[in-house]
Amino acid sequence: MNEVRNVIVIGGAPAGYTAAIYLARATLSPFVLAGENAGGQLMFTSEVENYPGFSKGIKGPDLMDEMRKQAERFGAEIKNENVTKVDFSGEIKKVWVNETLYESRAVVLALGASSRMIGVGEEKYYGRGMSTCAVCDAAFYKDKTVFVVGGGDAAMEDALALARFTNKVTIIHRKAEFRASKIMQKRVLEEKKIPVLWNTEVVGVGGEGKLETIKLLAKPDLASRDKNSKTQNIEEVKADGLFLAIGHTPATDILKGQVELDGHGYLITQMTTPTASQLGGQANNQEVWLNGYPTQTSVTGVFGAGDMVDIRYRQAITAAGMGCMAALDVEKFLTGSISGW
Repeated sequence: MNEVRNVIVIGGAPAGYTAAIYLARATLSPFVLAGENAGGQLMFTSEVENYPGFSKGIKGPDLMDEMRKQAERFGAEIKNENVTKVDFSGEIKKVWVNETLYESRAVVLALGASSRMIGVGEEKYYGRGMSTCAVCDAAFYKDKTVFVVGGGDAAMEDALALARFTNKVTIIHRKAEFRASKIMQKRVLEEKKIPVLWNTEVVGVGGEGKLETIKLLAKPDLASRDKNSKTQNIEEVKADGLFLAIGHTPATDILKGQVELDGHGYLITQMTTPTASQLGGQANNQEVWLNGYPTQTSVTGVFGAGDMVDIRYRQAITAAGMGCMAALDVEKFLTGSISGW
């Protein structure tokens, strides 16, 4: 007979590791399936300067290593294994790694989300000129030659954030108009530091050890906002930074049919989108926060945290905070109270 554990945490990045720390300190003996690529996107981040407690910054992999060690110090069991299937239909939750079955009374889902790539080999420059987070990395590009790829609100926000640090941020958009909200478009188009390359795609990247150039297809004049100005030649231009803002893909494929997801595949919790069914017919936010489980999904005993829930902020610190919240909800769910309260 399989051992039924108190709680399984699926995912090994800020949300999953923080949940494990809190659950372990609550003596709930969490079992963490961190995945073969444990650590998430921070494993590709050379320097983290906005995580509290590190006045001189810390490398992303080092931060993940410290979080993991802290969870293990308090008794968390962690394995670098990928979950291949789940069944949350019963009171006892079932989680498979290939043919191996693990069972628990509660589950914390913290699988994260991955940034969409262009697909021209830019991944090798991640943290060395290529980024998917202007809020995290803008300060590293003071007075540098920077490009942003995208046409939605995220691209507008990234360009405006970068414009505070450099004299010119060029947006590259493959269409003739943005899909961003009108107010965000207005802010960008009125900012003289932000020229736009319409009808243009990045088709190549280059550099020795770091990003140095990008190749552009159908490139108009760099200063032009003429949507009809385009050619069919490929031109290589100097680039110190390339910020991708073309969306994220939450790692929720194995959860389809098991828990409620939104139209973009993100995990729905009582905190993000309370539904009448989750609240016994009363969709009342205050009731959720006071007496419910804000991080619980549509399935009783299954909780969510981090970037697979968070469609907006996507920061290491917010993911860690949500991991803490999920752990406290699990503790209350399993024991009826939260230690220290």
